[in-house]
Amino acid sequence: MAGGSMGAVGVAKERAKDYKGKVTSYVIIACIVAATGGSLFGYDIGISGGVTSMDGFLNHFFHGVYVKKKHALENNYCKFNDQGLAAFTSSLYLAGLVASLVASNVTRNYGRKITIICGGLFFLVGAALNAAALNLAMLLLGRIMLGFGIGFGNQAVPLYLSEMAPTHIRGGVNMMFQLATTLGIFTANMINYGTSKLEPWGWRLSLGLAALPATLMTIGGILVPETPSSLIERGLTERGRKVLERIRGTENVSAEYQDMVEASEFAKSIKHPFRNILQRRNRPQLIMAIFMPTFQILTGINSILFYAPVLFQSMGFAANASLYSSALTGAVLASSTLISIAAVDRLGRRALLISGGITMITCQVIVAIILGIKLGTAGELSKGYSIIVVIVICLFVLAFGWSWGPLGWTVPSEIFPLETRSAGQSITVAVNLLFTFIIAQSFLYLLCHLKFGIFLFFAGWVTVMTIFVLLFLPETKNVPIEEMILLWQKHWFWKRIMPQESVINGS
Repeated sequence: MAGGSMGAVGVAKERAKDYKGKVTSYVIIACIVAATGGSLFGYDIGISGGVTSMDGFLNHFFHGVYVKKKHALENNYCKFNDQGLAAFTSSLYLAGLVASLVASNVTRNYGRKITIICGGLFFLVGAALNAAALNLAMLLLGRIMLGFGIGFGNQAVPLYLSEMAPTHIRGGVNMMFQLATTLGIFTANMINYGTSKLEPWGWRLSLGLAALPATLMTIGGILVPETPSSLIERGLTERGRKVLERIRGTENVSAEYQDMVEASEFAKSIKHPFRNILQRRNRPQLIMAIFMPTFQILTGINSILFYAPVLFQSMGFAANASLYSSALTGAVLASSTLISIAAVDRLGRRALLISGGITMITCQVIVAIILGIKLGTAGELSKGYSIIVVIVICLFVLAFGWSWGPLGWTVPSEIFPLETRSAGQSITVAVNLLFTFIIAQSFLYLLCHLKFGIFLFFAGWVTVMTIFVLLFLPETKNVPIEEMILLWQKHWFWKRIMPQESVINGS
């Protein structure tokens, strides 16, 4: 490996034009199986909100909230304001944050497959504990195990999809994770709608059925092949080439294989990837790994998805109507991801993020105005305004589903060089789960005190993130992962940050 042939990320030549291969059924099936990991994340998001609005669950674990709900406090926005109830939702994400840091080393040293399998097993244990919970301690222990599963799954699955996919459809393939997430949310909402009629034990069925996607993820992790990049990174170069030939449907994979080998050789020289990722040459990717997941959560989508039934009940919807409305938003989110899959490799990441941001801002402002003028702190919305609110929230969810929902995961998973890829994904997952925890824990409190202003709060953040994309995110469409470094070198702002000589001299 000549000093002049290697850059800071292990690749000096632009070989993308020489990449060969086609979209094989083998790679599509492997990615579909792996993407089921996203259904775990989505299922929990959907289940949590529905379960926390069920009388049987509240009466068993949070009797104080149950009493407040039944006696209808004067303030619509404070019916569910209880930090213990918020902790039920948020504890999972705090556990996931811790697990994601451990999962980074597992992913790098033992591969993406074993990390996916571990995530499935943790989730199986958590589902069993939650379904059988007799007290709050057992319930929270189950949530922590679910968090470990999400930490491992969210670490490995987006990386797996990005590394398996051909460059020209990488965005669409990576979004299978988000599609599985949205389908998990929709499924959970429909299950909640059904189990809400099985009081007082329906919540146990809702929580226990999480074992089904966990089983799919575990078995799928056993059946799918390891990614070529991971095999080569761990010294299994011949096996890596054979897998690459198989998933590309051709033996003529020399250009792509050579990029992987050179990236792997450089990666092996990096003993401390977390320390390396802090270096100046990795500054743009690090900023994106922090800001993309942060902004994804600050859209406010998790508040709507976690607490959709609670939120709709706070607006005066009846219990069944609130569950039905949340099921509708889940269906919209799943369908909107299909739009993103179809458009992301044609229109690009930036166009979807900017258009989604503008739409979300508009929807949040409209909802805030309606609630501020027509709802107040007591009473209910009229039927007409209730329908308008549901429609506008569905439009908001639609915009999120084609933009920040999938791309908040896709962009960070595709921009890191091999030597910092696992560490970068770990940071992305950890930041995502940290802010998910913060929002989940604080949302009921914020709803109580900000009232309709909660939507303006999130609209302000969406404005900030849309401007951020416009100014600082280069277009990654059709750029091979191993050559992504060249984007930052050419960007109007990041080229001032990155040391140009590092690519030339291999420093």
